[in-house]
Amino acid sequence: MTQNNQNNGILRKGYIDSIGKLVFYIALFIVISAFLQYLIFYLLPKYGITLGNYYVYINVTLTLLLGFLVVRAFSMVIYHFIRLKYSEDVARAFRNVFLIIGIGALITVIAGEVGGGIAGVSVGGFLGIVIGFSMQQTLGQAVAGLFLLIARPFRINQNVTLLGDTGIVNDVGILFTELIKDDGTKVLIPSNLIIGNKIYILPPKNQPQGNSTKS
Repeated sequence: MTQNNQNNGILRKGYIDSIGKLVFYIALFIVISAFLQYLIFYLLPKYGITLGNYYVYINVTLTLLLGFLVVRAFSMVIYHFIRLKYSEDVARAFRNVFLIIGIGALITVIAGEVGGGIAGVSVGGFLGIVIGFSMQQTLGQAVAGLFLLIARPFRINQNVTLLGDTGIVNDVGILFTELIKDDGTKVLIPSNLIIGNKIYILPPKNQPQGNSTKS
């Protein structure tokens, strides 16, 4: 019980720290962005220095650097929040999905800033569609992997049959489930193919068929 309380305390501390980092990066982005606007459009022009034409590129660089830190910090908030209730692999899977989505959104925002105005919206929207289509299968597979990790229809080291392949579950990841067959062959089965198909949970190798164990 004491060990569990210590682990819960560590997890809660990690959750609070991750929220603190997220708030810090957001505040840092706002402060630096406001300072750059003041510097470029108000202070420097007083001394005859005009950098207004370069503001877009400066802002894009700032968005790229601090934006990634914000996205990563947000994904870590999700990770620690999920970790409070679920296992390490489930929390890691959620973190990776939100990190991928966040990076895609960040790229779309940057494309919109570079284009500017209606053109920027068009470019950003088009890029978002392209990213969405290109990642559709991967994200679908990742979502299916999350369901498997949360529902846990089978566990590591269990003897199962998935999509006609029988073996010991070696790993349950966000994209693939890895089976080790009797001959040592590794089989990687996409998560989205497992969802909606029959899953056969077989007796352990050293246990005979049926519940014929004797005391």
